[in-house]
Formats: sequence, structure tokens, C-alpha cells
Amino acid sequence: MSSKPLTLGQLKASQYPDFTVKEELERNLIKRIRSGEPLFSQIHGFEETVLPQLINAILSHHDIVLLGEKGQAKSRIMRSLIQFLDEEIPVVKGCEIHDHPYHPICSACRKKLAAQGDQLEIEWIGRESRYGERLSPGTKIADLIGDLDPAKVAAGNPLASEEAIHFGLIPRMNRGIFAVNELPDLEYLVQVALFNILEERDIQVRGYPIRFDLDLTLLFTANPEEYTRAGKIITQLKDRIGAEIRTHYPLTRELGIKIIQQEARVPKNDDVKLTVPDFMTEIIEQITIEARKSPYVNQKSGVSARLSIANYETMIANARRRAYILGETEAVPRMSDLNYLYTSSSGKIDLDPFREETVNEFQVFSKIMEKAIGQVFKEHMEKGQLEAINVDLTGDKHIRVSELTPSPEYKAVISQLPQIWEPVHHLNGKNSEAYQASCVEFVLEGLHLTGKLSRNKVGEMMDYQAPAQKKKKE
Repeated sequence: MSSKPLTLGQLKASQYPDFTVKEELERNLIKRIRSGEPLFSQIHGFEETVLPQLINAILSHHDIVLLGEKGQAKSRIMRSLIQFLDEEIPVVKGCEIHDHPYHPICSACRKKLAAQGDQLEIEWIGRESRYGERLSPGTKIADLIGDLDPAKVAAGNPLASEEAIHFGLIPRMNRGIFAVNELPDLEYLVQVALFNILEERDIQVRGYPIRFDLDLTLLFTANPEEYTRAGKIITQLKDRIGAEIRTHYPLTRELGIKIIQQEARVPKNDDVKLTVPDFMTEIIEQITIEARKSPYVNQKSGVSARLSIANYETMIANARRRAYILGETEAVPRMSDLNYLYTSSSGKIDLDPFREETVNEFQVFSKIMEKAIGQVFKEHMEKGQLEAINVDLTGDKHIRVSELTPSPEYKAVISQLPQIWEPVHHLNGKNSEAYQASCVEFVLEGLHLTGKLSRNKVGEMMDYQAPAQKKKKE
């Protein structure tokens, strides 16, 4: 800090430039583009859709509204714009609204400048202090704009003076970025209060015309259904927002898996080795994909990427729990671990309220999970491999496995049904006993879903046997 200018005179001598926050964002974005560095390394799947629009909006000096269903990285996009702010900027020392030393806008700083001139003290603030965010529900004008401070009025400051105001969040983010989540949920009067901020960059408190030439970039998020619905958001407010950008869910399963692997909390320092087969990760993401297509799910609400992330974490947690209980050195998720996904999926899927059928969330999720497993199984198994499997479990023969079946015991399963060795081997089931156990369960469940085995669930036990129609013939 000692090497940086600490007075206005020193700042002028250093030839520190004068710029707005939107010019600052543009300048740093251009530098990053020219350097070839990644612009949004933590955001995947938007490279050819959302991000070009976002870059154009910044270059155009626009305020932005991001439209999308829940879990489409809208908040992450807004917060990522902090990286395009300077590491530090100078402000008038002690100023609540980060006044620029060259041209302060609050009366207190203007008086200091008039009295002290080039001796005006300045301090430097980091980019993290220049970003503010607010969730719309329950937000009042006093929260965003400000209100009269009774203590300041009692101290003798006139009601119609700036000195009587307690500043809200937006003035306090002067020379920075302010974001409002779920814009349509803002009360009507609060939306009206944003008019002048977006167009004129000034504020009024309790009707007193106190003008501030605020320097801000404003960001908003909204659900498309609510944003376009009459009465949810004031037309004049929408007209004042420069850029409207629509987000979306990952367009491919591979992108969804990339997000899972980036976001999921997976233990790194554990005495149990964790190995997750590709087909298990694919099932987790495919569950979310199937939920986004299900006619029983309210697609206007959306199905967040958090469903995949939470399910992946739950699946891994149960695999680790099994390893601890059985004393195994490797934790490999199995099909039986998916029984616990109901705990991490509950509340993340909204059923369509207009469906006539009476179904509950558990039934819908069970169907979605079966579809996901069947889809991934078909992708991993060649048609010839499936046709070659002739199940030989006549009479009372059956195969029983559960989440707590020790990994070595799955060799006996293969002995009972040797036809499954080829598909298990195809899935790299020879890697380890724990990995082989996972492959065996995947093949058994796939054979059930393709009609080659019947399956009964007794608690956490899965009992596989010959299909019911085959047993009747015998």
C-alpha cells in the first residue's frame, strides 16, 4: 500500500486514468481476449451460445438480465464478472459509496475536496468489495436505495439533505457491480425505483430529489416464464435493460458430467480408494436428462444441475459407507447405491400440477431412474452380447445381492450365471473385486430392464431370477 498514491495530488501525479466501471470491464475483457486466456473457465457448455452474447453486452456497456430456469449457472455468470474489474481502485478515504477522488458525488466528499484539495486522502479497495447481490423476495426500497436515518435527523441534519440518509445497497456499490436475483419477484414500487437508476443513474429517498451520478453495472436474473408474464415485471423496466440473454441446460451428457466432476464435493484425503465407473457417472447425469424430458415433471420450473451433483455425492457417500462397514480398501459405486438417490432428489423435481394421473414424486423418480439405467446399459452393451445371454435360472434358482454384499462374493454370482462374464469383462470388470461387483450389478439390472431377468426388491436386497412368463411355461 505504501507504493500506491495516498493523496489526490499523488494520484494525479501518477497519471491514474479516469474511467467508468463499464469502461473498466470492457478494457479488462479485451485484454483477456487478446491474451488468449480462458474467459470463463468455471462455466461449461455456453461457449458458443451464452458467452458470445455476454461478451457483446459488456462491449456494448449494457446492463444485463439473464433468463433461465433454476440451476443454469446464472448467479455464477454474474459473479464471474468480478474478474474483469481492476484488482484495486482508489476511493476517497472513509467514503460509504466509494467516491472517485477526481469527482466525488456525495456532499461529504465534495466538502473534503473543497477544503483539502490535493491533500485529500485516498485509500484502495479490492475488486471483491465492489460486487453486491440481493435476492428479490422481501426486498424494500430502503434496502436497495436507502432511507432517512432517524439518528442523523436527530443530530440536526435537515430532512431534505443528503446527510440525513442511510445509503442502501445500490449507492454502496457505486463504481462496481450490483446484481438482483429473481427480478420479477421485486415489489412493484421497488421496480419503479429502479427506473431512474437504470436510465439516469440517480436516486430519490422519501420523495426528496437528491441526485447522485452513480457509476454502476446492473445485472439481473429471472425465470423466462415469469419475466415475460404480464404483471410480473414492469414493461418500462424491461425496456431500460440493455441486454437480455437466455441460458440453458447442458446440451450434451458429456458437458453435464464435466459440471458434475467440477462441482461435486469428493473426498481427496481418504484411506479408502475411490473409483467411479464411467457408466455410473453417466447414469447420474442421464437421470437428470430424463427428468428434463419427463411429461410428469414441471418443465417450466426446470431441473437444476444440482440434481446431478447431489445425486453423485450421495452415490459416492454410500459406496464409501459400504467400504468402511465391510473393511474394503476400495469404494466403487454400484447399482444398489442408487436406492439412496431419493434423499438427494427429493424437492429438486417439481411435478406437473396439471397432469391428471395421480402419481407421487417417488413413483416418477423411479420411472426416470429406470429409463436412465436402461439407456446407459444399451449404449454400453452391443446387441450381439445381449442376444447371446440366455438366462438359466430355472426352478428356485435366484441371485441375491445388496448394497452390503462383500465384493469377493460377486465371483459366485458370475459362477451362477456365467453368461454375464463377457459383458462384465467388456466393462473392465477384471480391474478389481470392488469394480467387478459394480459391473455385475449393472449387468444384472440391465438384463432386468431388457426383460431377460425379473427382479424383486426386499428391503435393500435385490433378488434376480428368470422372467415370470418363462417360469409359467415350466
